[in-house]
Amino acid sequence: MIWHEFKIPEREGVSSIQVDGKKLCLVYQSGQPHITSAKCPHAGADLSQGWCEDGKLICPFHRHAFDIETGKGNPGQGNYINTYPTKQENGSWYVGITKPWWKIF
Repeated sequence: MIWHEFKIPEREGVSSIQVDGKKLCLVYQSGQPHITSAKCPHAGADLSQGWCEDGKLICPFHRHAFDIETGKGNPGQGNYINTYPTKQENGSWYVGITKPWWKIF
């Protein structure tokens, strides 16, 4: 896993960030960042244009909801989004990205 620094927004909410050439979704809530994939698996909507309520990231297109901790979709959706670990170190925040094995060589 490779750790990449990212900036915390000034206020809580949902936004997008670029990390290692990937667009990701940043949910900043209760002083804690959660990072997920940015594309909804249902219809491809940009999840950074959605919102968060009750610990769920809500897709702006069809209101699919995903747990910001696990990425699991609500019952009946049958889908999920990727989540990425975060850590704080020396006053900076980092997100862990695993490089696919086929990109290592």
